[in-house]
Amino acid sequence: MKLLRVGTAGAERPALLDGDGTLRDLSGVVADIDGALLADAAALGRVRAAADAGELPALDANGLRIGPPLGRIGKVVCIGLNFHDHAREAGAEPPAEPVVFLKAADTVVGPNDTVLVPRGSVKTDWEVELAVVIGRTARYLETDEDALAHVAGYTIAHDVSEREFQIERGGTWDKGKNCETFNPLGPWLVTADEVPDPQDLSLRLWVNGELRQDGSTAQQIFPVAEVVRYVSRFMTLYPGDVINTGTPAGVAMGQPEPKPYLRSGDVVELEIEGLGRQRQQLKEA
Repeated sequence: MKLLRVGTAGAERPALLDGDGTLRDLSGVVADIDGALLADAAALGRVRAAADAGELPALDANGLRIGPPLGRIGKVVCIGLNFHDHAREAGAEPPAEPVVFLKAADTVVGPNDTVLVPRGSVKTDWEVELAVVIGRTARYLETDEDALAHVAGYTIAHDVSEREFQIERGGTWDKGKNCETFNPLGPWLVTADEVPDPQDLSLRLWVNGELRQDGSTAQQIFPVAEVVRYVSRFMTLYPGDVINTGTPAGVAMGQPEPKPYLRSGDVVELEIEGLGRQRQQLKEA
């Protein structure tokens, strides 16, 4: 299933994109798309049954905002330097263990919402990433199979980053990763049954129409299953938590001088095979 949330920010309602590309209203079946729903097999079964029976009313998609596909996100866990080609362009050795950092859940916005360039920023950068959405409470997972069994589905994350704040201003990466609007998410949460192999997905990103990133999750240093298993050793993952699993080569930081960092007015578009497409225009904060 392709689950999503539509409407004005803070007042989104649950919806489903059917096989014909028609947007369907889920508000008569479930209250929201969130961790509580993803952990409730019976509720998900009701959604599937209603969709299969053709009982869901159609929504007019014209002018309808698409919000983040997940409400009440608990935490956003991120994996850094998780693609071989991105590590090379950053001049870094492939990490021996996953590099883990956090983004605040309030950085999450809709897939087509405006992204704000922070005040004083000169190095705002792009990163297309596969996002994993957790569906069952996960702690101390032991096998890759068990890890994947705890995944509810997948979506697209844009891990926007400010490299000066991240690298040159001291401390950890948090300052460059947690600016407002720095995690567009969506458009859909695609349930795990529709993604048979998360290590066989193409990722692409364009800036002002120019292709900047063109990679595949096959190039991940730590595959999705290993990432989920690893993270569960250090923190409990709850239904509705999100893991951003890293970006391929092609970020602005890895380009020759003058590096083409993002500015107000730029347009970024990104897509992952089978998971949809995002588009954001940048404006000054």
